Amino acid sequence: MKYLKAVLVGVAAIAAWSALAGWLAFDGWWMRPVANRGDAAAFTAWAVAEVEAKNRGTHAFLLIEDGVIVSRHFAAGVDEHTLFPTASFSKWIAALAVMSLVEQKRLDLDAPIETYLSRWQLPDSEFDPDGVTARRLLSHTAGLTDGLGFGDYEPDEPVPSLEASLRNPRASSGEDVAVAVGREPGSAFGYSGGGYLILELVVEEVTGERFADYVQRSILEPLGMTRSTYAYLGDLDNVSRSYDQDGSLVPSYRYASNAATGLASSAADLAKLLKGVLQGVGLPLELSTLAAMREPHGFVLGSGIWGLGTILYVATPGGDHVFGHDGANDPALNTSVRTNPETADGIVMLVSGHPTLASDIGSEWVLWQTGAPDFLSTERTLESAFVPILFGSMLIVLLVVLWLRRRSH
Repeated sequence: MKYLKAVLVGVAAIAAWSALAGWLAFDGWWMRPVANRGDAAAFTAWAVAEVEAKNRGTHAFLLIEDGVIVSRHFAAGVDEHTLFPTASFSKWIAALAVMSLVEQKRLDLDAPIETYLSRWQLPDSEFDPDGVTARRLLSHTAGLTDGLGFGDYEPDEPVPSLEASLRNPRASSGEDVAVAVGREPGSAFGYSGGGYLILELVVEEVTGERFADYVQRSILEPLGMTRSTYAYLGDLDNVSRSYDQDGSLVPSYRYASNAATGLASSAADLAKLLKGVLQGVGLPLELSTLAAMREPHGFVLGSGIWGLGTILYVATPGGDHVFGHDGANDPALNTSVRTNPETADGIVMLVSGHPTLASDIGSEWVLWQTGAPDFLSTERTLESAFVPILFGSMLIVLLVVLWLRRRSH
């Protein structure tokens, strides 16, 4: 009986230690930043070495400290004004456009979204469509289950209208999906590119303008983001070529959704964006509105990971969040733009030629900046707890064995 009791105590202790070690992992206990905190030169050196070693395409990198660019690095043929496709980062810009309409009292965040739609309506479902609101679409909590991921269009392919895309979207997965309510609105977080296609239509219906024209006039131009555009990159100058991960050239694709994935921008323009959202410089939105955009609305396992169009990477000591947005498109485009509102530090990383490198470097920046891993690093965070769990478990087993031996004498 004493042996069984000892085994049960040991198993319980191992389970408790494993849970504790896993919990501590999300506070960064088992992860070491790539440079000492505050050493911008060392972080830059690491980031440059990473991108030079892992990317066979092009890139642009800016590191910002206290609102000032302190480091920059570009691939050959690239400068701070070179345009890159930004993929899902586009959603942040779309969210700013939506919030500008909220401030103008032309759009109610909590009104049924169909109030504003005449060119398309949500497909019938078992759920009440009145629960689908702009607030929930911005935060991916509207109950849409499309999971888009928009597919690309070849340069010579016709791009469908907004309504056609909403009826029959091309998914990057190649699967047939529908932009429809598949769970109770407001019940859970579920990433939806289709939600931003709806918001694109809302902006057009409310303003009577093309989405791209309204965003250009109301957001990009006031910020001085003169290079940023929704135009086809194949027709423009000083544009990054598009590369696959093996270094081979691929076409500059077209995109069916400007709001969800269609923006192209430069490193210099994205630095202006960060200054605007932190200081209100040039951005025609109240600072209170910008702060509200980084309040948690989308939650996973109790943690707030999404605001109104912004990714919330990790909580800051003062109760705010490191925030921004990443983006990735096939075959190997990746964007990461992040900032810490409590320090005015930030990072801009644009990559063509690697599907995750910008986000990987962005995650390392968050760890270096705060000492805690971001939620996009969940797999690596859990892996960091493996060795502590293993050694702790071995120690517990050893203590149980020693205790049994002592009791047997």
